[in-house]
Amino acid sequence: MGEEKEGVYDYSSILDQARELADLISNSEEVSRFKQAEEKISGNEKVQTLIAALKKKQKELVSLEHFRKFDLIPQVEKEMEELQDELDAIPIVQEFQQTQQDLNELMQLVTSVIANTVSEKIIVSTGGDPLYNETGYPKAKPAGSHGGCGNH
Repeated sequence: MGEEKEGVYDYSSILDQARELADLISNSEEVSRFKQAEEKISGNEKVQTLIAALKKKQKELVSLEHFRKFDLIPQVEKEMEELQDELDAIPIVQEFQQTQQDLNELMQLVTSVIANTVSEKIIVSTGGDPLYNETGYPKAKPAGSHGGCGNH
């Protein structure tokens, strides 16, 4: 198990906390709604028929590209677009897409909060200024800089 010394956490302890956070997210309302929506589309014959038709057209497109039958590609792409439009018009598909978006936003928000909080804590702990996103460590002068007004 991970050790903790003077407020410093080791890799293992951090990963344990990450797993706990993952458990929280896995049991969130967003994940629950996503699973419910996925169950609905999985059990819908029309949706599954359209998905199968789309996959078939995708394979057809790859085959046409492979055999360099470029003149036939626009027609297959048009058929795929029509299938996708039909699929996207189904309310339970829209609901599923919304739950995917909500879950993705939650994940991005969590990632952003972690990154921003860690950055701010580093800056503050070094006596820096979070407003300017700079640590408090003294900066060495770049080679060749003499300061002043530019007169040597």
